Amino acid sequence: MQHPSLLEMMRHLIGSPSVSSVSPEWDSSNAQVIDHLADWCEARGFRVERLPIVGYPGKFNLVASIGSGPEGLVLSGHTDTVPFDEARWTSDPFTLTERDGRWYGLGSCDMKGFFAVVLDAIRDLDLTRPRHPLILVATADEESSMCGAKALLDTHRRLGRHAVIGEPTGMRPIRLHKGIGMEAIRLSGRAGHSSDPSLGVNALDGMYLAIGELLAWRSELQQRYRNPLFAVDVPTINLGHIHGGDNPNRICAHCELHFDIRPLPGMDLDELRGEIDQRIGARLAGSGLGFERVSLFEGIAAMDTAAESPIVQAAEALTGHTAGAVAFGTEGPYLNAMGMQTVIMGPGSIDQAHQPDEYLALDQIQPARRIIRDLVTRFCLS
Repeated sequence: MQHPSLLEMMRHLIGSPSVSSVSPEWDSSNAQVIDHLADWCEARGFRVERLPIVGYPGKFNLVASIGSGPEGLVLSGHTDTVPFDEARWTSDPFTLTERDGRWYGLGSCDMKGFFAVVLDAIRDLDLTRPRHPLILVATADEESSMCGAKALLDTHRRLGRHAVIGEPTGMRPIRLHKGIGMEAIRLSGRAGHSSDPSLGVNALDGMYLAIGELLAWRSELQQRYRNPLFAVDVPTINLGHIHGGDNPNRICAHCELHFDIRPLPGMDLDELRGEIDQRIGARLAGSGLGFERVSLFEGIAAMDTAAESPIVQAAEALTGHTAGAVAFGTEGPYLNAMGMQTVIMGPGSIDQAHQPDEYLALDQIQPARRIIRDLVTRFCLS
């Protein structure tokens, strides 16, 4: 039995809401998407595992495999989408709509479309006796908690050696990306009447010092670390949000700053956090202010897959493009930590991801089908 046509698979996937968000009012289950993929994989002869994620009700991973052994090819992606503003969409986000040579719908390029293209690409391949296994992995909550990728890592399983994550790259291979951490600095002082500064300890004054220290540290990091493979070839720190105090005539007792840091490969997030603690703690010593740094989420490590890896060289040969580097994060570091060598490569453009009227250009589909089919033939059948 065969799975539905590419068009029908796209309609089902887009029509199955699977928003993940740190805001409970937006967050939803991905079970319907997992069920569709499981049914289609079973029809194609895959051995299918639906894996509930402990501590995240309604969230599931899927691992579908044909064949066995350690040298398999893993084709991986996330099943969730970001939240959306329906008023800014020209068409229903949950209805696949074709116009202007594009398929519109929430998740069309980021990245439900990848699963449909993969299943369509292998439709006519003889997978009854693969030389090495083919594994399809679908995860939950990449856009929020990364609980799906973390749960896979926690299983300590060896899924395969070569991996492709189908994030939208225009089918150009990516072997490096920056990491990301999001941090909060919280300063606590003492309120008082603003007519006499000695009555309190001003947390906003302290945050001015902390910001100065952060910016000086940023300059030092950018002198110490550089990678010309990246368009922005230095680590970055972005001051994104600040809030403190409650009235102009009161000494500010509390102030909080949020910022992100995007390290290059070779930089460790936990070590960077330790540097922040040491530097700002020293800068505020004797100020009378309480200082706390809190990680707003666990963070994503930078990814660096070796240029000589077989999957990198195969992707370069099939696409005609040298594997590059991007600033956004993916599940790649988690797969690499499981013993894989991972390339990021999928149809669509990151420019359309997280945007109203998200779309997958139809002229991306046939090249993607060809490359995926060739990768499966090369790593699983030849």
